[in-house]
Amino acid sequence: MYPDLPFLNHQATGNFFLIAGPCVIEDHENPFQVCERLLAITSRLQIPFAFKASYRKANRSSVSSFTGIGDREGLEILRTIRERYHVPVVTDIHSEDEAAMAAEYVDVLQIPAFLCRQTELLHAAARTGKCVNVKKGQFLSPEAMKQVADKMRAFGCENFMLTERGTTFGYQDLVVDFRGVPTMQHNRVPVVVDITHSLQQPNQSAGVTGGRPDMIETMGRAAIAVGADGIFMETHPDPAHAKSDGANMLRLDLAETLLEHLTAIRKTILNL
Repeated sequence: MYPDLPFLNHQATGNFFLIAGPCVIEDHENPFQVCERLLAITSRLQIPFAFKASYRKANRSSVSSFTGIGDREGLEILRTIRERYHVPVVTDIHSEDEAAMAAEYVDVLQIPAFLCRQTELLHAAARTGKCVNVKKGQFLSPEAMKQVADKMRAFGCENFMLTERGTTFGYQDLVVDFRGVPTMQHNRVPVVVDITHSLQQPNQSAGVTGGRPDMIETMGRAAIAVGADGIFMETHPDPAHAKSDGANMLRLDLAETLLEHLTAIRKTILNL
């Protein structure tokens, strides 16, 4: 359906591409609301866009944390969004069995950061023939992602991306080393910066991850300035009441101004 992934030939528009949506499919209304709004903004700004939402959240801090509305139900919503709005759709997978199942519904399989070294999971994702987005582990250097890139190619997958999402800094914070963007681009793949998860404050004693959403635009500006190919972000109409990762998501009504600013920076850089 989208033969030019990754990622929708963004070089032709001169802009970055965007992977964005709510953290997880939490009901039957929110995903459609978010996708419609993001699609309107990105169409106007000529930003290649893919909708992202997890159909299930396997990595939760607390046993009581929300994980999803059901695998097949969540995946069916993703497929409906794909068909209704004609946008590529991205979702996480957590095990080899999930790869083939999710590939029936989406265009891009995403490997969570904690799982980026799981060889069999990478192999399973590659076998589907789908585009794969591998997030850099919080415990890995950008240089170490060469091994991930080598694995993907060894498994016959050339259609993949690498995403920076911060590195563990102490027990409850992350830091982004923006030197990692050109470093990972040396692997001859698009490099994305996740500007919301990079601002998480994990491992809080209450069992709910914290965050710094006030720094999202700062993170985005820096990512575009150093030449990131794409931006990843999670957004929600009401993050305070989101069922997952609300502490670091962008409020949906702020997305348009943010993307306008990032597009302006991108155009400025291209004209230097």
